[in-house]
Amino acid sequence: MKEGGPMNVMTQKFVDFIKEEEGLTTVEYAVAGALVAAAVVIAFRALGLQVGTVINGLTNAIGGSV
Repeated sequence: MKEGGPMNVMTQKFVDFIKEEEGLTTVEYAVAGALVAAAVVIAFRALGLQVGTVINGLTNAIGGSV
C-alpha cells in the first residue's frame, strides 16, 4: 500500500503532534506552578504586614520607639 507521498506523511505527523497531550500537560503544570508561587508571595506579603503591625503595636505598648 502506498503512503501517498511526503505531503501526507507531513500532514500525519502534524496531526499526531497536535493530538499529543504531553506538551499540553507540561504547560498546565507551568501555569499551575506560577499561580501557586504568586499566591505564596501574596500570602507572605500580607502576613509580613500584619506581623509588622503587631510588633509596632507591642513596641508602642511597652513605651519603645521603632
